[in-house]
Amino acid sequence: MALPPIVLLVVLPLLAQLGPRAARAQAAALHERDTAALRDVRAGLRDLPGSRFFDSWDDARSPCAYAGVVCAPDEDDPASGVLRVSVLTLGTGLADSPGLAGTLPASLASLAALTDLVLYPGRVEGAIPPDIGSGLRRLRLLSLSGNQLTGPGAIPAGLLLPSSPSLKVLILANNGGISGQIPTQFSSSQLFHVDLSRNAITGTLPPLPPTIRYLSLAGNAMEGSLDGVFGDGSSPADLAFLDLSMNNFSGSFPPEVFALPSASSLLLSRNNFTGPLTVPAAAARTPWSVVDVSHNGISGEVPEALAAAGSLYVNNNRMSGEVPPEVARSVFDGAMTTFYAQHNFLTGFPAPALPLPDSVALCLSYNCMELPSAAAADGCPTIAGPLEARPADQCRSTNAGSSGGGDG
Repeated sequence: MALPPIVLLVVLPLLAQLGPRAARAQAAALHERDTAALRDVRAGLRDLPGSRFFDSWDDARSPCAYAGVVCAPDEDDPASGVLRVSVLTLGTGLADSPGLAGTLPASLASLAALTDLVLYPGRVEGAIPPDIGSGLRRLRLLSLSGNQLTGPGAIPAGLLLPSSPSLKVLILANNGGISGQIPTQFSSSQLFHVDLSRNAITGTLPPLPPTIRYLSLAGNAMEGSLDGVFGDGSSPADLAFLDLSMNNFSGSFPPEVFALPSASSLLLSRNNFTGPLTVPAAAARTPWSVVDVSHNGISGEVPEALAAAGSLYVNNNRMSGEVPPEVARSVFDGAMTTFYAQHNFLTGFPAPALPLPDSVALCLSYNCMELPSAAAADGCPTIAGPLEARPADQCRSTNAGSSGGGDG
């Protein structure tokens, strides 16, 4: 699994700086604590069949020549000539590599000069070493995704301030067994990229740190309202990517989400949000790349301000009324390339007298209206369900657009 581009922005400049120093590493000795920690890594991990990552980890080489190890002079004692491990990458990350198995040793926390720790997907299990944050105060990037790791906690306390003052990128996605709640210290951290998706995290979401730019908590079991998460005078102005889909968040949909000035992708599908969508006036011209609020219990009309989205998913809700002309024009102009609104209670779509662009996917099936043309169902996914209109008795119900629970 390749690291996200934003992570590479952190890693590549660091490696460029370390290159000349790494070349000199062979002539100097590695700190004894780092040597012992690497020995524990080798004892605790093994190649899965088909992986040959550890082939170079033998006693005939300097540890600084091991695959995935980058060494640099000890900044705390540069005159000593002693080297410290500054970057540790475990696994190759190649598509045809099955990765590693085993457990992470507690002695990883003794690599005091480490700035980047990456474990590529495999079958490494057990707990994340509890002192990995407090012991690695220079750590800027921690990526342990795609394994079978467990806590302690959704985010080990040692990885947050004041224990871990340098950490900016935290990726613990796709482990499944990481559970517990996100601690309140998360709000005062200096993290800007956090991916905890597809785990077993519970509880509510505390206010976001003002530095955050990328946040994915998709596929967990989090719950509660999002009131106060995005506001209270410390709105994350640089947040560009937000994915809270496939959780159990509930209550009204927070208008502050649409007011995030840098937001490009807003993914909040498959939760239990109810009530109407409200887009603040200041956000009316935000050029979102994608807005996905599908599979909730959202009622009311489609806000005309969402015509600015490149892709808009409001399907499988309880929305009613006519689709705004601004949204219809955006679809037929080709500015909005996907508009999914099936399985609602919509009563009209003011389609202009223009052909639908071939690049556009439009789905309006199973609403309280006749489809304006066959093209209004041509873009429907194969799992969208019936393509006919919703039964008239459902559309006559005065509570059709206001009762709780999503449709379909």
